Formats: sequence, structure tokens, C-alpha cells
Amino acid sequence: MAAGLAAPAFELEGITKRFGAVIANDAVDLRVAAGEIRGLVGENGAGKTTLMGVLYGMHRPDGGTIRVAGRTRRFDSPLDAIRAGLGMVHQHFMLFDSLTVAENVVFGSEPARGGVFDLAAARRRVARLAERYGLEVDPDSRVGRLPVGVRQRVEILKALYRRAEILILDEPTAVLTPGEQSALFEVLRRLAAEGAAVVFISHKLREVLELCHRATVLRGGRVTGTVETARTTADELSRLMVGKKVVAPQVPVHELGATVLGVESLEVRGRHGRSALHGLDLTVRSGEIVGVAGVAGNGQSELAEAVAGLRPPAAGRVLIGGADLTHAPIALRRRAGLAYVPEDRDGTGLAVAASVAENLLMGFEGEPRLAPRGVLDAEAIDARARGVVERYAIQVSHVRDPAATLSGGNRQKLVVGRELLRDARLLVVEQPTRGVDLSSIEVIHRALGDFSAAGGAVLLISSELNELMTLADRIVVMYGGRLVGELERDNASEERLGLLMAGAA
Repeated sequence: MAAGLAAPAFELEGITKRFGAVIANDAVDLRVAAGEIRGLVGENGAGKTTLMGVLYGMHRPDGGTIRVAGRTRRFDSPLDAIRAGLGMVHQHFMLFDSLTVAENVVFGSEPARGGVFDLAAARRRVARLAERYGLEVDPDSRVGRLPVGVRQRVEILKALYRRAEILILDEPTAVLTPGEQSALFEVLRRLAAEGAAVVFISHKLREVLELCHRATVLRGGRVTGTVETARTTADELSRLMVGKKVVAPQVPVHELGATVLGVESLEVRGRHGRSALHGLDLTVRSGEIVGVAGVAGNGQSELAEAVAGLRPPAAGRVLIGGADLTHAPIALRRRAGLAYVPEDRDGTGLAVAASVAENLLMGFEGEPRLAPRGVLDAEAIDARARGVVERYAIQVSHVRDPAATLSGGNRQKLVVGRELLRDARLLVVEQPTRGVDLSSIEVIHRALGDFSAAGGAVLLISSELNELMTLADRIVVMYGGRLVGELERDNASEERLGLLMAGAA
């Protein structure tokens, strides 16, 4: 039966959810048919994950009705939702690294023999399920040793093992190669063909248009429209999401200057003392954006941390502006012109309990205009913070509000804005737009382009291939702690990059 004609797998009517004075969902209606793949899109803070959290029993609604297969339901916990045939694959995987694939999949619903966990039966069941849906996994592998694409298969198997007929996926392609993404889409299409309802939450509009039958757009906690993907465009979805057309920045081609960052024969130890980088060589010149592509866990983070001074190299050199800063403290690297946007904006980039103004002050406490005669000037600090908030369109009521009150996209703009306040010659930036909405992406991309156009050197580490192909002058690919390929912007394609990322050079 066609998705548009099938009976509803679930219905949400008038769902309202408040967190204090904030209305996250405002009388939202959503009906998804059996056999349908429904995209759910919107900016950070639009209410997508909250709405699915209500459906999955993670949040109790303040108003509205949930119906599953025509029956009115109330879920007090995810366990209630699982029993009703729902499954959810979260953006951050809910797996036990120390357990095997089979043990993770059956956890909480273990087969038993004589009152004892039957591991052999678990392995057989998981193997059969994986084979049925084309989810290639080894039931005996320890999850902590698996690449992210395989871990995601384990999460999907967990839901299928519990006979989920409604599957929710929250930003499922954020850390996948193009090949892994294509494999995931085939699995989801097969599930839908067998009658499952799939909700696909994503910021990547091209993926929504490729995969989904229809897409529902949320803005400010309300539905602004539901469209058939075959009859719409990314521009139209963008308008529904933000109220205007979002224009990708045009990064000008300009003359490159002297080498700003030099990485020579760099070797770095990762977790548990294992080698994460193997004799890596890399340069970034003034006015150049060098993109680094690779599946998570192939040494990109260790490279950024070694350049930033957060991880000591085992061998090799790091030079900034020609000065050997391999073993220099972070403060000296800052004085040499380093700015750094880390991957973990909350744990490393910000003090979320501190105010917006206090976060923007960090590293600038000694500036005479902010601390005349050695005493911090609150008015000057607030005034400078208001300038950054305005320049980067950071949505906050007051600069003295805690950073924790900001959405993910606004937190990211806060980190980027602070780092670009520095008199920097080199910007190292990791995953600048992961989990960030369209408006924030536009602001961040423009900021990176402006910094480069002014002569700054940018080392851009990103899992978003479209981002790399839009911004980077050249793209290097890391696999197994080594550079396995380099492509100029004009010669780069997702297919070629995907092969390199998978180790098939």
C-alpha cells in the first residue's frame, strides 16, 4: 500500500511540552503512516527531538494525545514505548563499549535457558536478524572497537530485535561516510517496504529529499508545513524552516601567502597509548582553508589537539609562523596566533554555567580596555559581548544569561565568535556545524570565509563533505592515522572522498 494511503502508524494531536517558561512544542499535530519514511526538519530549538522524546516516553506532554495503531497511549518511560513497538536511535549511541554486539542487542530482553543467559541463542538471533536486513555485523565483536557506522547498525538491530514497528532516528548520518549513509538508506527503505514507519530527523536537506516520502517542518515549536519531497526543493524547506532563503557563501579564490602551519613527521599517541598519527606531514598557508575529511577515530582529533597544545606529540614537529612550538604551552601558541574551536563545544569550548559575557571574556582578561588599572570593567565586558552577539546573530536575552540557556547552534557561534576576536593567523576548527541549524551554518561559514579572505589560515576538520567541498581550497583525507589522499576543491566529489575515507584509495 502506498505510504500516503496506509493507516497511521502513530498520531500526535495537539502535543504541547513546556520546560519552565519555554514552550518547546506548541499544539503540534503529526501523523505518520505505516510504510512511510517521514523527514522531521527544523532549526536547533525548533522542537524536533523534544517531540520525538514525547512520543518515545522520554518526556511527559503537558497537553495533547498520542495514538499508536489507533489506540490512545500514555508512555511514562521509553520502556513503555518499546513495549508498544517503538524504537529510537539517538544521535549519541546508547551502547556498552565493553559488551559484544550480541550482548548489546539483546540487553534487557536476553534469551535464557534454565534461568541462565543463553549467549549462543543471542548470537544466533542477532546473526539472523542482521542477515535479514543486510546489517553486516559480527555478533562477537566488542562494541568499543567498532567504527561508528557499525555501531549505528547495532543500534538499529536493538530496535528491530524488540520488534519495533515505528523507528525514530535522530541525526543518524552525522558521522557516516557516503557509503555507510547509502547502506543505511537501503535498510530504512527495506523496513518501510515491510510496513514500518520511520521518522528521520536531520539538518541535511538533501538527504531528506533523497530518502523521505514527506517532510514535516517545525519552527519555534510549531508545524509550518508538511510537503511531499518529490514536489519540493531544499530552498522551499529552508524557507519553511527559517522564513527566508538560506544562501551558501561564495568563497572567493585568492592568492595564497606563506606557510602558517607546518606539521612535520608528526606522531601522536591516542587512547590507551596506541599510535593515533603515523608520521603525518601537512601545511596550511595564509589565505588557505585546508579541509580534513575522515571517519571519526582516524586521527583527526589527535591532529587538532597536537596543534592546539592539548596532546603532546611522541615525535615530529608543529610549527606556527615558522616557530617550532611542538612542546610549547598553550599560552605561547595563542601569542603566536593560534585560535581553536574544539569539537566538544560544551565540554571544552565553553563553561556552560558561566554567562555569555564571561565566556567571551575568557583569554582576554588582561586587555587594558576590559580591565583598566587591573580591575575588570563590567560595562566594557558587557558592551564587547553585545557586539559579538550582534555580529554573529547569537540568540540570547541578555549577555549575562548562562551559556547553558543557548541552543546548540548559538553555543557554537559563541565559541567561533570568541576565537575570531583574537589577533589570530591560524584557526583550527573541528566539526564547526555538527548538529547546527541552517541559519547558524550560514553565519559560521561566512565567518570562516572572511577570516581566510583576510589572510588567515584555516585547518578545517569536518565530517560534512558538502561543507568541505564548499569551503576548502584543498581537502586531505585521513585513514588509520595517515593522510591517504589530497584533492583540490574543483576535483573533489563525495564519491571519491568516500572511497578514500573507507581506505579504498
